[in-house]
Amino acid sequence: MSASSATQAPYSRAVRWWLLSIAALIAIMVLVGGATRLTESGLSIVEWKPVTGTLPPLGEAQWIAAFEAYKTIPQYRELNAGMSLDQFKTIFWWEWGHRLLGRVIGVAYLLPFLFFLWRGALSTELKRRLWLIFGLGALQGAVGWWMVASGLTQRTEVSQYRLATHLVLALVIFAGVVWTLRRLADRPPVMVSARLRITSVALLAMTFVQLYFGALVAGLRAGRVYNTWPEIDGAFIPSAARLFFEEPWWRNLFENALMVQFEHRMAAYVLIALAILHAIDAVRSRAGSAVVQGAVWLAAAIALQVVLGVFTLLHQVPIDLALAHQAVAMVVLTLAISQVERLATRPEPAQRKMGVPVTSG
Repeated sequence: MSASSATQAPYSRAVRWWLLSIAALIAIMVLVGGATRLTESGLSIVEWKPVTGTLPPLGEAQWIAAFEAYKTIPQYRELNAGMSLDQFKTIFWWEWGHRLLGRVIGVAYLLPFLFFLWRGALSTELKRRLWLIFGLGALQGAVGWWMVASGLTQRTEVSQYRLATHLVLALVIFAGVVWTLRRLADRPPVMVSARLRITSVALLAMTFVQLYFGALVAGLRAGRVYNTWPEIDGAFIPSAARLFFEEPWWRNLFENALMVQFEHRMAAYVLIALAILHAIDAVRSRAGSAVVQGAVWLAAAIALQVVLGVFTLLHQVPIDLALAHQAVAMVVLTLAISQVERLATRPEPAQRKMGVPVTSG
């Protein structure tokens, strides 16, 4: 063992637990963000104060001032006129909690990271990855405010484009943490076909596409219309005239509620079909128990997600089903990342690359 490896070895378990905690916090953050959207709470705080905004209103005068600021935006005037102060406090706490959790994640990430850097507990490659994740996290804060700002002047809700960007960036950060965490464990390379590796990557890519479509559905409230299944707007495939009435045509892909919900449905069918084919291929190829189990669990999670999606749609997006749907989406993403990483080639031992001792599993 080299001198650097000897320095890093005592901290390997602490690094893994730290990254696991960050991944869990990000997953919770995504769910709180979903609840904030579902309760229409995201525009209740009309200022971005990264430091002083940590504290909520501390007295009646501050609460009234925050409420008066909310009254200046279109959402209040057009949707919530006449709202009481107590009703405002309900939506305020959701948004404040979402922002506070973002700050908690920042502190929970940065302080241990700096400690591990100081103690020499991280290899060069691991430091590069973790700095990149930190940079994306800092960007996420700015993207969050950019999203909120889109609903403060001329709209009664945030832009669906910015909402989708905000969510996907959070998921990219989550994926980076999960991938890095899995790379810390050294496992022997698995011998599988190129097709199996390609389909695992396709599943992960399609999962991100589907999550983006889901964000568009949420941003347009498209789940509250066309609440039938398997038909949508009276047919399995709606008429082209209904799908493509916006000009230019590409705007329909992002702004037409019917088209966006149709995209989300079709992507779900593609995803479940691809997951089943991947699982069958893994079983037939006798790729090893871990690979087969990973493929089967991923297909099962996607099937559950489809069922939850259908029930969420049929019941017009109740908050409990909607959050369950979002929670299982995070499980699907985790399993998809894990399967890709499991099948990825390992040109050299992970402990040499990452600077941690060998573990199995």
